[in-house]
Amino acid sequence: MKCPYCGSSELRVIDKRSSENNESIRRRRECLDCNKRFTTYERIESVNLIIIKKDNRREQFNRSKLEKGILKACEKRPVSYDSIMGVVNSIEAQLRNRDSIEISSREVGKLVMKELKKLDKVAYIRFASVYKEFEDVESFQKEINKL
Repeated sequence: MKCPYCGSSELRVIDKRSSENNESIRRRRECLDCNKRFTTYERIESVNLIIIKKDNRREQFNRSKLEKGILKACEKRPVSYDSIMGVVNSIEAQLRNRDSIEISSREVGKLVMKELKKLDKVAYIRFASVYKEFEDVESFQKEINKL
């Protein structure tokens, strides 16, 4: 680590604390040569997950895309935002705990359906109708009967 002001590597840490979300450490440092102070952050470098789409395209996992899909399914339902974020966190944790960084979109969809089924049945049906590409009323009826 070098001082951003003078380039010296003679530094000392004045203060150290966790960030609000406990995902990084904030360090207040002082240069021993020029006596200026600055802040650094230490974060865990997370592995980027790759989602394999139906047409075999690959794209980086996008947490906000997952969140948007679940929020849409739960729209106008008596489901708290904290519950939705709990589902998003749970799904992301399950994906990151897998052996492979490449995951099919089908697997992600199955995880979402499993979590939504526990959270809210209507949200589950909404998501399933898009995920399973329902084309008629009978498809809806079959899925509802499974519940």
